[in-house]
Amino acid sequence: MTASQLRSKKPLEVTIAYAANRHGDGVAYAAVAGDEQPLRVTFEVERRPALQDREVGYAALLAIAGVLASRRARNVRMSIPDERVVLDLAERRPLPLALALLYVQLKCCLNTFARAEVLAGPRLDDLENRARAEVELAAAA
Repeated sequence: MTASQLRSKKPLEVTIAYAANRHGDGVAYAAVAGDEQPLRVTFEVERRPALQDREVGYAALLAIAGVLASRRARNVRMSIPDERVVLDLAERRPLPLALALLYVQLKCCLNTFARAEVLAGPRLDDLENRARAEVELAAAA
């Protein structure tokens, strides 16, 4: 990411792929438009099987948004493949209690940007497979 990309009035287009193992060790990759290499961020999340990986989407989005904010990005458009997370953020619908803290942390982080959008986007199978392989290797070690 260049300085001009981060401060541009045009949104920084970011597509996120992620995975977490059963222990909660996660890896998120962000394909940033205009960059050759994806951004890689690790995160931890308390796994809740009943949430069907929704908590992983929150944690991955929070990790990537945190890095973008620390790099002083001002205008971001992030896409993730989990529509449930996108709808949670857009519609302010009732959430399971287990997601409440992640939701508040994510909303606070998103509020640090001048403009932040979270949209449902395509799966990046190559990056998602890479993330899955990394976290499964970590779990096996």
